[in-house]
Amino acid sequence: MKKAVTLATVATEFLERPGLAPTTRETYSVTLSPLLCEYGSWAIEIISKQTIVEYLNSLSHLKYTTHHKHQAILQSLLNFAVEQGYIKFNPIRGLKQRTCDREKGEHKSDDTIRYLTPSQLEILYKAVKYDLRLNAIVHILHRTGCRIGELLALNLSDIDLKNWKFQVLGKGNKQRWCFYSEDAARAVENYLNYSRHKTSEALFTAQHPVTLKVSRISYYTLHDYWQEITHQYQELNGVRIHDLRHTFATERVGIISIEQLRALMGHESIQTTLRYSKVTSQKAESSARQAFDLLINPNNSTLN
Repeated sequence: MKKAVTLATVATEFLERPGLAPTTRETYSVTLSPLLCEYGSWAIEIISKQTIVEYLNSLSHLKYTTHHKHQAILQSLLNFAVEQGYIKFNPIRGLKQRTCDREKGEHKSDDTIRYLTPSQLEILYKAVKYDLRLNAIVHILHRTGCRIGELLALNLSDIDLKNWKFQVLGKGNKQRWCFYSEDAARAVENYLNYSRHKTSEALFTAQHPVTLKVSRISYYTLHDYWQEITHQYQELNGVRIHDLRHTFATERVGIISIEQLRALMGHESIQTTLRYSKVTSQKAESSARQAFDLLINPNNSTLN
C-alpha cells in the first residue's frame, strides 16, 4: 500500500526546490510554520478547502495585506503539490481574498482618507467629556497620531507625564516618540487620578463586570465604547477611532515637513505620508470653490 504523503513533506520539497532565493525561502518558512504545526502530519490528500479556509479565518488578527500574502503562499504551495502529482487540484483555487476591515483602520491605497472636521471634533469631545478613560484616549490619539494598538500596549511607566511624551514600538519594531498637548495632559491626569485601576501596570485598564478582574483594555472593548458613544450623534455616524490618526496628520501637513510628519506617524514609506498632501489639495479646492460661491452670491452663508 502506498504511504500517504504529508503536508509537511510537500512543504519541505516546496521550500527546498532549486532557484528559490534565501530571503524568499525564509519568508515562506515563517509563514507556513503555524499551518504545519497544526496540519503538518495530515496527508496532503485530505487537506480540504474547508480546512484551509478555517485556518485562514484564524488569522483574522493579521492586517489584510499580510493576510493576502499568507493566502498567496498557500496557493503556491498547493499549486506545487498539484504539479508534483500529490493532489489532483488546488482546493483553494479561486478563493477570494479577505477584504480590508475599516474598523481596524485598514484601507486600500486609493481609498479616500477620512478625518474629523472641526465641528465633528467639538461634538466628539463633548460626547466623551464625562468618560475619563475614553476622553483621555481620544485626546491622546488626536494629539499624537499614534496607532490604537500602540497606545493600548503602553504601561503607565512608559509615559513621561512631566514632559508630555511617550515612546511606542511601531511597525517593524521601530521605536518613536509621540508628543501630546496641554489639553491631552489634563485629560490623562484626570483619568489617572479618578478612573484608572491601580492594580494593573497597563496605562489604560478595564475591569470585567462579573469576575471584577482588572486587565489591559482590549481593542474590542474600546471599540464597543466608541460605538456606543458615536451612535448617539448623527454627525459622528460612521466615524472610526482610527480617523483620529488621520485627523492628526491632515491638521499638520503643510505646517511641518513631510519627513517630519512621516517620523511622527511612524510610516515606513514616504508614499503613505504623501497621501495626506492630496487631502490638503482637496480641502484647498473645496475652500476655493466656497469662496467663489460667496463672491458671486454675497447673500450665501459665510465660509466654515
